Amino acid sequence: MAKTTYDESKILTLSALEHIRKRPGMYIGRLGNGNNIDDGIYILLKEVVDNSVDEFIMGFGNKIVIRLKGNEVQVRDYGRGIPLGKVVDCVSIINTGAKYSDDVFQFSVGLNGVGTKAVNALSSSFTVTSYREGKFSSAIFAQGVLVREDSGKTSEPDGTQVHFIPDPELFGSYAFNEDFILSRIWGYAYLNTGLSIDYNHRIYKSAHGLYDLLDKEVGAEGLYSIIHYQGKQLEFALTHVAGSYGENYFSYVNGQHTNDGGTHQSAFKEGILKGINEHFKKNWAPQDVREGVVGAIAVKVKDPVFESQTKNKLSNTEIRTWIVNEVKDAIIDFLLKNSEEAAKLNQKIINNEALRKELNEVKKGARESAKKVSLNIPKLKDCKYHLGQSNTHQDECERSMIFLTEGDSASGTITKTRDVMTQAVFSLRGKILNVYGKKKTEIYKNAELYNMMVALGIENGVEGLRYGKVIIATDADTDGFHIRNLLMTYFLTYFEDLVFSGRVYILETPLFRVRNKNQTVYCYSERQRDDAMAQIKNCEVTRFKGLGEIDPKEFGQFIGEDMRLIPVSIPGMNEMHKTLEFYMGNNTPERREFIMENLI
Repeated sequence: MAKTTYDESKILTLSALEHIRKRPGMYIGRLGNGNNIDDGIYILLKEVVDNSVDEFIMGFGNKIVIRLKGNEVQVRDYGRGIPLGKVVDCVSIINTGAKYSDDVFQFSVGLNGVGTKAVNALSSSFTVTSYREGKFSSAIFAQGVLVREDSGKTSEPDGTQVHFIPDPELFGSYAFNEDFILSRIWGYAYLNTGLSIDYNHRIYKSAHGLYDLLDKEVGAEGLYSIIHYQGKQLEFALTHVAGSYGENYFSYVNGQHTNDGGTHQSAFKEGILKGINEHFKKNWAPQDVREGVVGAIAVKVKDPVFESQTKNKLSNTEIRTWIVNEVKDAIIDFLLKNSEEAAKLNQKIINNEALRKELNEVKKGARESAKKVSLNIPKLKDCKYHLGQSNTHQDECERSMIFLTEGDSASGTITKTRDVMTQAVFSLRGKILNVYGKKKTEIYKNAELYNMMVALGIENGVEGLRYGKVIIATDADTDGFHIRNLLMTYFLTYFEDLVFSGRVYILETPLFRVRNKNQTVYCYSERQRDDAMAQIKNCEVTRFKGLGEIDPKEFGQFIGEDMRLIPVSIPGMNEMHKTLEFYMGNNTPERREFIMENLI
């Protein structure tokens, strides 16, 4: 092998925007094709909207207009507008912006001057127009390169308009999922009372902030009236739900959804415990107080420190004390003023304590926790790296995943083609127990349910999860769909916080293979199959009824870099419980009628 010369010619200096295009993951986390809410196209939209929301937070403009047509995005706010002489600099020169000035932006998320520069660099076309005091200034870019500038007079009200198309050269074939966009828009509305967001001519706004968020998520499931508090830098909402295991939190910093929580969420949980214990003059265990909690917290932090560019987890430690005290005092105040609600909460904690003691009795007969012994679980083919296992291999640990498969045939196919470093396989014997409406003690009476829990490491909460992704990989037939439903019922009944944390996925594999001697196309729907058959002459068509029917030599590509995963997302706890009851509960006349209609 010829040696490469290492001299002055090999030393390159990239412009800031060239560097963003070269290493997009450093700025937006991931590229993706739009199938995941964390894919880059949604981060681009978020970065632009964040700037508009920051204007609202500072008291300028109470309306944001968003238009999405195909892959073209347009965002218009009615804030102050970018200073006309700095329009080009603000969207193309790194570390340029007003968010370094406390006088202009006090509680902004985008403090590093990167946001819109990344959008510009990663878009095939990007246009920004600023309107200020009867004048405008606009700039048009292509892949981050300035194409044209314009300026003049205008009758448009003050504000900024951004139009962009994510670059298909980088993102490939992608499409926006409106459900993901609406989820983010509702987040903006809940966190910014008084802000009106016009998305494709539909208005989204919230009158009561996080109270509205929790009311939508929980609805009639709440055991008592939602505790809602709004302070200068802190807002939270809180309630408990019946028949729910674990804790669920929605946490935000300066409008940014911190999926992985952080110091503000930890302080919130501590404040809940202290407030309830102090009011009732008890010393209840944390798990008894917080089991079944659904809460939302939003804080404003002047200099937020996040663990990554995508801002999923807050690191500031100086905010802990005041958040704990403010949450504690607000909860005590609510319970003092609402004795009937306090009595309902008291009974919930007593019930939690009783269930925990019952569970501990059952646990004594089960094997020791996976944390105390090396894993030796039947039907588990483990991988080398696990979530949170190593500081030196963080990327591999985060990429770790486990496939939950049905039967030895499908397991064998995946096991032969998997990456043994980051991909584990857990084989189910078939249809697992329907656990809807059953106590958590069922896990310890059923070997398969227990082994799955221990393999995942979630016995003591989602914090112990051993894999970055939990992937349901069942056949695309009626039995496979039933097993998929049973697995989701298992997670949503006992480990719903695992689903809410965005860690559960469904593997999508091709239903058909259309090929001739020269060409092979894998199809994921009957329509794709028909299109392929029309294009490929003298073709043969194979229907894959199960994962085990796909040759391992072919299957590797379906769990590789281009793996197609559908995230399991829940519109709200209230809706989720209704859906579970309908599909997995008792055979009601309504369900029998639904089944008969769909069978016909």
